[in-house]
Amino acid sequence: MSGIIGKKVGMTSIFSADGRSVACTLIEAGPCVVTQVKNVETDGYSAVQLGYGERKEKNTPKPLLGHFKKAGTTPKQKVVEFRDFRVEFEGQVDLGKSVKAGEVFAEGDFVDAIGTSKGKGFQGVVKRHGFAGVGGSTHGQHNRQRHPGAIGACSWPSRVFKGLRMAGRTGGSRVKVLNLKVLKVYAEKNLILVSGSVPGPKNSYVILEK
Repeated sequence: MSGIIGKKVGMTSIFSADGRSVACTLIEAGPCVVTQVKNVETDGYSAVQLGYGERKEKNTPKPLLGHFKKAGTTPKQKVVEFRDFRVEFEGQVDLGKSVKAGEVFAEGDFVDAIGTSKGKGFQGVVKRHGFAGVGGSTHGQHNRQRHPGAIGACSWPSRVFKGLRMAGRTGGSRVKVLNLKVLKVYAEKNLILVSGSVPGPKNSYVILEK
């Protein structure tokens, strides 16, 4: 499985061949540096570790400084491991080599996007789970419009079951969106245009897997 690390630039739309407006996301993908190459003989599995984004040396732990120095590169902000990198990259993923968007993806490919969704803080059941609320404001229900209603516990089982959908912290979690189509690849600018939405706010890190 090959992939690359990038940043979400923002959303826009383009017109398809049949005249439909297609919502899409622009991602700055790479260039990434190969910071480690793992193989079956020494590590038990095959993988390639990529680094992306610059990081100040004074804010980098010394073990990581040595790790990046071994690869012959500056400290990187984001490091991701991709297992079983594609066979056609054999010999091109040596330590310290650069991996660019145009080398990994082409127009028409389908990719999976992984990001951290926007944090919404503590939210009620209507926003968090799409509940409709208790309903009308008549018959003494003047302050119950967005409440969850009964939660089912009575003399039996005398407790609330685990996993019941209730109010709580919303967003800020790892989300994977499958099968987004690559609409355009701007290789000279390391930009990729994919159909649909990608989790996370602008300038957040995104992992693209193929």
